[in-house]
Amino acid sequence: MTALNDAKSEAAGMPSHVRDDLEKRLVRKIDLRLSVIVLLCAMSNIDKANISTARLAGFEEDLHLQGSQYATILSIVYVGFIVVQVPANMFLYWLERPAILIPCSMVMWGFISALTGMAQNYNEILIARLLLGFAEAPFSPGTMYLISGWYKRDELAMRATIINCMQGVLGQASWRRETWLFYIEGGLTVIVAIFAMFILPSFPHNTRWLTPEERSLAISRLADDGYGRMDGPGKQTTVQGLRDALSDWKVWWFTVAFIVHHIALSYGMYLPTLVATMGYDRTVTLLLTSPPSVLGIIGAFCFFKVGELFFSISNCASWMIRLSDHTHKRSIYIFASIAFTALGFIVAICTTNTVARYASMFLMALSAAGQMVLWAWIKNTFTREPAKRAVAIAMISGVSALGSIAGSYIWPLNWGPAYRSSYIICLAALGMFTAMLGVMHLHLKRVNEQIERKERNAQNIDDLQYPVGFRYLV
Repeated sequence: MTALNDAKSEAAGMPSHVRDDLEKRLVRKIDLRLSVIVLLCAMSNIDKANISTARLAGFEEDLHLQGSQYATILSIVYVGFIVVQVPANMFLYWLERPAILIPCSMVMWGFISALTGMAQNYNEILIARLLLGFAEAPFSPGTMYLISGWYKRDELAMRATIINCMQGVLGQASWRRETWLFYIEGGLTVIVAIFAMFILPSFPHNTRWLTPEERSLAISRLADDGYGRMDGPGKQTTVQGLRDALSDWKVWWFTVAFIVHHIALSYGMYLPTLVATMGYDRTVTLLLTSPPSVLGIIGAFCFFKVGELFFSISNCASWMIRLSDHTHKRSIYIFASIAFTALGFIVAICTTNTVARYASMFLMALSAAGQMVLWAWIKNTFTREPAKRAVAIAMISGVSALGSIAGSYIWPLNWGPAYRSSYIICLAALGMFTAMLGVMHLHLKRVNEQIERKERNAQNIDDLQYPVGFRYLV
């Protein structure tokens, strides 16, 4: 413990070692409760992403799709994200009950997913996917805001990785001509949502299963880490949060950067199609689609020792995420992830060799590690005002879906099987994304220097804009 933390513990009437033990037990308790989000994310991905593998199983033929209609069906779900996510997170901040709002959102999309099995043509599947996007929109920014309301800044990246990685593994599905399976899939989502209402926590100040001592610690440890309070005097209104988010250029900068980033990572929506270009039958293609993601997940939490070296592509993901939290740094590990992803794009552009192409997909999969660190960075950057953070997360997540819509159209079948033009677009977008993050890194680094200088020259700590010791993670 640092001297500052020791002083805070003693001031609270609790020895530092007692507080440490209590905090460890509290974090384990929070982890256990919030682990249900892994299952919720899996259901989300199953209900939303099965269209990605549909091409290989007769989806276009069954619904008589032509031209860019498949891309439109793929992207229409993001319209709901753009329209609904900011109002939904503002409502969540006002309601203060994510344990109610998130499962209710799941119930709605579960019913809509079940009805998708009744679609018989392009118009019907398009409407179903549009409604699915509106119903599911509150889920992603809501869960991200919920997590940011429980964990300190150096605990976020690994938790976000566990949740998002597991949704990628558990969320693999494909088009089923047996439509009754859609009803089962949607029904399971509704059942899981109902159980989640009794398991998910809300926020530290209004969660009933915390003891008074745990509640006090849960609130104080976030305050010590630079978080603004979500209750009590001085709490911002949702309108104030919206105004502050819209007037902060950093929110817009991250939003545009994420739009470009989604274009660069649009290959993920077409991964089964890209694997199919290697010439294997449908069954083998579907089997080959999962290993890049699965290996990345295993590597995120396991190390394999070879002599005196730890070596694995997937270990790079683990190394980046763990060190990002441990060192309190973000951008350097995002840039490392970008470098591996760019290498994967370059390999895919330069050769059509089957082995090289498949290896490039493993390199591209490392983008997931950087994306998790990036989301942790965003949450860390807007820790001070909870209302603003709620809007900022939703705005970045929702508006950046424009990149997913645009990315859906850069992989037409007539550009295959090499898809060099598509990979070149992704590589160019990745370069622009890197430059934008570089600017943000330099800005926050300069702000940290200003904060440190003001702390040294301050005559009274009450005159400081930020808590003593607060620094932006860069």
